[in-house]
Amino acid sequence: MLYRIAEPADWQHAQQTGFFASADLGAEGFIHSSEPHQILETARRYYAGRADLVLLEWDEAALAAAGVRVEREWVERRQQHFAHVFGPVPLAAVGRVWPFAADAAGEFELPAALGILGE
Repeated sequence: MLYRIAEPADWQHAQQTGFFASADLGAEGFIHSSEPHQILETARRYYAGRADLVLLEWDEAALAAAGVRVEREWVERRQQHFAHVFGPVPLAAVGRVWPFAADAAGEFELPAALGILGE
């Protein structure tokens, strides 16, 4: 499974259109996503203190079945490979969705349903 920290407006738009897309798809040609162990660091770096986000779980097999290409590409500044999704994500590929908010101290926690993955 892959994960995307999403803006509420992007998730709302996906529910209306049947496909998730975000500004990075238009600007860079792909949607950034994370492996479970990358979620919290991504949240800390790019979404510090935000309380209005959602965490989307994407089924990589469903993406492939829909013809949406996923490539793991090296990101130098993070010294890791990240999954880049080259196209809008059909809602059929979205598994679970959680509210994703920083706590009062500005820290994020993974949803309990993910267990200790990524921590």
